[in-house]
Amino acid sequence: MRFLLVEDEAKMVLLLRKGLGEEGHTLDVCSRGSEALALGCPEDYDVIVLDWSLPDTDGMTLLKGWREAGVRTPVLMLTARGTTADKVKGLRSGADDYLVKPFDFEELLARLEVLGRRSEAKDGVVRLGELVLDPGRRILRLGSREESLTAREFALFSALARHPGEPQVRARLMEQTWGPDFDGSANVLDVYVGYLRTKLERMEATHVTIRSVRGVGYKLVVALPGGLPA
Repeated sequence: MRFLLVEDEAKMVLLLRKGLGEEGHTLDVCSRGSEALALGCPEDYDVIVLDWSLPDTDGMTLLKGWREAGVRTPVLMLTARGTTADKVKGLRSGADDYLVKPFDFEELLARLEVLGRRSEAKDGVVRLGELVLDPGRRILRLGSREESLTAREFALFSALARHPGEPQVRARLMEQTWGPDFDGSANVLDVYVGYLRTKLERMEATHVTIRSVRGVGYKLVVALPGGLPA
């Protein structure tokens, strides 16, 4: 998953960068509220981790601005303020979760993963092991590696990903990718499967493969840890 951390405490930044990196996640960091605003597109992230106290503003003001602008990315608020009143204030300002410093990294990770899955489900994101298909950005993502998909590539991969492990008939894949009125060469399907295979190889997504099914078409195979197919 991809996270944005808005935090000015250097030790906290190092802790989260190391811990989340070891778990295969990507972390971008802003130390000031103005930097976070300058990013321009917080919806590119699965979850935002936002500190209450920042050098140039407070997290509440930043969060309210995002929510008023229609940003719905889940936000986990970090703060040293642990009273019930503070928690209520943070949640009512638009935070999805609230964690008091100091905290255990494993708890933070669990909360982030829950928020991330909730966000993915809402946005129609498809997860194939560690590989993510993001319809909003039309990309494949594996850790910090991303591959953009054309409209046809996205349609074809989506058709295969909806039924992992199940053979998909060529005619059906053609219809789902190019529409029922397509009258071009049937070989174009094989060409686009080749494009997708190349992108999966570049990402080193070795646990996801597109296999030919003789006399039928293709199927997407997702291997579980240990090499067994899902």
